Amino acid sequence: MKIIIGGAVEPGSTRVNKTGGWRNFKPLYHQDKCIKCGLCSLLCPDCSIEETEEKYVVFDFDFCKGCGICANECPSDAIEMVLEEK
Repeated sequence: MKIIIGGAVEPGSTRVNKTGGWRNFKPLYHQDKCIKCGLCSLLCPDCSIEETEEKYVVFDFDFCKGCGICANECPSDAIEMVLEEK
């Protein structure tokens, strides 16, 4: 898609446009520290954290922008933000 300055752009969806490439930091998950509270998946603005049947979490790095909300709100420090290696 060509973007014209000052022009209209077709509507899109982030389901199609993967936004994970914007990240500078990414979450590193420590399952052994996780208390399975679900706060990280509840508070993720990108809906890029899903819970497994065992209530552990899995990150979808295609959509995670690395905002750090999950790590900041985790009560057990099971998520830490680390520099993205590209």
